[in-house]
Amino acid sequence: MLRTSEKRWRWLPAEGSWAYYALLAATGMLVLGPLAGVTAAYMNFSLGFFVGGQVLAGLLGSAVTAGYGAQGKHGANYIQTAAASVASMSGMGVLVQAMVWMDLPQPPAWQLVAYFICIGMFGVGVGMLYTPILVDRLRLAFPSGLAVANILRALTDTALLKRSVKQLGGGAAAGLLTGLAATRVAFIGSIELSASTFGAGMVVGARIGIPAVIGGLIGWVTQPFFVSIGWLEPGDPFRKIMFLIALGTIMGAAAVDLGLIFWRAWPGARRRLAQDPPPEADDWRRVHRGRLWLWVLAWGAATLATGHLLLRQPLLFLALATALVFLFALVNGISVGVSDSNPISSAFVVSVVVMAMVGLADPGVGLMAGAILLVSTSVACDMQQDRSTGWRLGTPRVLQFRYQVLGILVGAVLAVVFARVFLAAYPVLLLDQTAMKAGQQPAEWSSAMTYKFVGVLRSLTDDKPYQRTAILVGVAIGFAIELARKWVRPRRFIVDAVLLPSPYALSFGGFVNLPTSLWLGAGGVVASLIEARAPKRRDDVPEDMSGTSLFGGGLIAGDALAALGIGITGLLAAVL
Repeated sequence: MLRTSEKRWRWLPAEGSWAYYALLAATGMLVLGPLAGVTAAYMNFSLGFFVGGQVLAGLLGSAVTAGYGAQGKHGANYIQTAAASVASMSGMGVLVQAMVWMDLPQPPAWQLVAYFICIGMFGVGVGMLYTPILVDRLRLAFPSGLAVANILRALTDTALLKRSVKQLGGGAAAGLLTGLAATRVAFIGSIELSASTFGAGMVVGARIGIPAVIGGLIGWVTQPFFVSIGWLEPGDPFRKIMFLIALGTIMGAAAVDLGLIFWRAWPGARRRLAQDPPPEADDWRRVHRGRLWLWVLAWGAATLATGHLLLRQPLLFLALATALVFLFALVNGISVGVSDSNPISSAFVVSVVVMAMVGLADPGVGLMAGAILLVSTSVACDMQQDRSTGWRLGTPRVLQFRYQVLGILVGAVLAVVFARVFLAAYPVLLLDQTAMKAGQQPAEWSSAMTYKFVGVLRSLTDDKPYQRTAILVGVAIGFAIELARKWVRPRRFIVDAVLLPSPYALSFGGFVNLPTSLWLGAGGVVASLIEARAPKRRDDVPEDMSGTSLFGGGLIAGDALAALGIGITGLLAAVL
C-alpha cells in the first residue's frame, strides 16, 4: 500500500482506500482511455500507425492526482497504465477493416470482443515475463516511458515542477502547434515533420538517432539493387523489404544478448540453488512468478479455445501464432526500448510468412491467427513501456499489472465499437485500396496498416521465398554486429554510433520512411549537442531528467494532444 500523503486535498479519497483505487480506475478506463482510444483508432485508419497513449494519459492523469503531492505520481502512473491499454486495444479495429476489404464474413461482435480479450490478457502476461530482462537487466531507454516518468515527477512535485515547467511546457506547446499545422500546412506535410519522432530522438540521443539514420540511408541506397533482383517492384518503397531484414537484425542481436545473459546467470543460479534462498526483491518490484506463468498458460489456452471453438479457426495455426508471441514480444520490446517504435504490423506480416511455410493458404485463417501477434505484441510492449515508467518511479508492479488488465477489458470492447463507428461514418474506409491504382487511393485515409495486412494475406496463394531469405539475412547481420560489439566494446562515439552501431537502433531505419529516420536522428543530434554544452545539473534532480529529455517528452505529449483533437473533431464532424 502506498504511503499516505500529508498534502492531500481534503475532497480526494485517502491513498490506499477502495475509493482511491476506484477513482484511478474510472479515470483511466472510462475517461482518458476512450479519449486516447479514439485518437489511436483515427490515426490507424487514416495513417496506419498511432501515437502511444502513455504520454497523453500521463499528462492528463497527473492533473487528477496532483492533490496528493509528490506521491501522486504513482496514482497518475496507474491511470496512464489503464488508459494506454484502452488506447492500444482500440487501434486494433483495423482488423475489422481488413475483413471488409477481403469480403470475409464478420463474426458476431461479442465473439470478436471475447477473442480480443483473451489475446490481450495473454499479451499482458508475456510482456510482464520479459520485464526483468528488458527493463531491469538491459535497462533500455523506452523513450515514451521515460517521458511519462519525467512528466509525472515534474507535475506532482512542486520543486521539480518549478525547474522543469519551461522545458516541459515549451515542448508540449511546440508539439501541439506542429501536430496541428501538419494537417494544414503543405510544407510541413511534405517534409513529414513529426514532433513526436523528433522528441523521441531528443530522449534517446545521438548514439541511437544516428544509427537509425544510417539504417534508413542503407535502405534508400539499396532500393535499386532490390528492384534488380526482384525483391521489390519499381516504385515500391524500400521498407517493403527492409522491414523483414530489420526484424531479422533485431532477432540476431537479441540471440547474442540473451545467450550472454543466460550464460552469465547460469553459474549464479546453480550456486543459489545450493545455498540459502536469495534475498527478496524490493516490495514494489516483487512479482509472483508462478502465478504469472499460470496466467500466461491459462489465457494462452483461452485464446486457442475462443479462436477454435467460437471463430472456427484451425488449431494448428492458432497454436503457432501463440508460440510466436514469445519471440516477437521480446524482439518488438527491444525495438520499443531503443527507439520507441513498435513494429506490430511487421510482426503480423512475418507470422503470416512463417505460417505459409507450414501450409497456410486461407487468407481468413491468416488474418485471425495473425491477430494474435498484432494484439499481443501491442499490449506486451505497452506493458514493458509502462514497467519502465514504474521502474523509474518505484511504482508497485502488481498493482500496475491490475490496471493494465482493466484497460484491456474496456479496450477490447472499444476496438469493435470504434471500428463499426468509423466504417459507418467514413464509407471510403470500406473500399479495398489494394485493388486501386496509385492515383485512386484517398490521400487522407491511407490505412497503411490495413493495406499491409491485406497485401500479405492476398499473397498466400503466391509463395515468395525471398521474404524468408530477407529475414535470415537480417538475422546474420544482427548476430555479426552484436557479436563484434561485445568483443570490441566500443566507447568512442564514432565507433559506437557510426562504424559499429547498435543493431537495435540500426533496424529502426528499416521500419519507417527515410524522413522519419532523419527526424529521429536530428532530435538525437540536437539533444546531444545541447547536453554537451549544458552546465552541471543539481544533485537533487533525478539522473534521467535532463532538460532535453523533458523538452522531448513535451514534444511527444503535444503531438499526442494534437492527434486527440484532430481525431475527436473528425469523428464528431462525420457523425453529426
